[in-house]
Amino acid sequence: MTSSDLQASERRVLFQVLALNILLVVGLAIAGIIGDSSGLIANALDNASDSVVYAISVFALGRGARWKTRAARVSGVLLLLFALGVLFDAWRRYTSGAEPVGPMMIGLGVVSAAINLLCVRLLRRVTTDDVNIRAATTFSANDAVSNAGIVVAGVLVAWTGRMWPDLVVGVAVALVAVWGGIEILRDARRTE
Repeated sequence: MTSSDLQASERRVLFQVLALNILLVVGLAIAGIIGDSSGLIANALDNASDSVVYAISVFALGRGARWKTRAARVSGVLLLLFALGVLFDAWRRYTSGAEPVGPMMIGLGVVSAAINLLCVRLLRRVTTDDVNIRAATTFSANDAVSNAGIVVAGVLVAWTGRMWPDLVVGVAVALVAVWGGIEILRDARRTE
């Protein structure tokens, strides 16, 4: 496969993953607002930051290593900022109260996990050593883990009728994002 064929393949996969993430942002945001769920809103924000990163990654394709490293750094920083936003939202919901809808959390968590696992599968087909493809794969894998947490929290919310499982998963999603952001920044530093 030539270099231009590889770039075209990477670009196509990143556009597919970007489109899937934009759909998730819309669906999760609407469900999070209607279902009063910190976990779903956290996932919507996470997928929104992922979408920005995928767009940056598409832009960085075909550019030099310096551009790719910068794009990866932006990805890592965005994940860390996203984590702060989610922690703020969880605190706000804790202090003001919330009534998350467990079945909605379960349904959207399952759908989101399936879509994120599809994204991981698409990204792993790309055979490149590009730091941005590795960052995109990290994002989608982290999202699938977060989605599993939302399903568990949704079951606990439905079972107990309490909001704490939703808040816990919101904070857990933020912590997963912190870990992913740090890993991406380390990877970017190693590729300099």
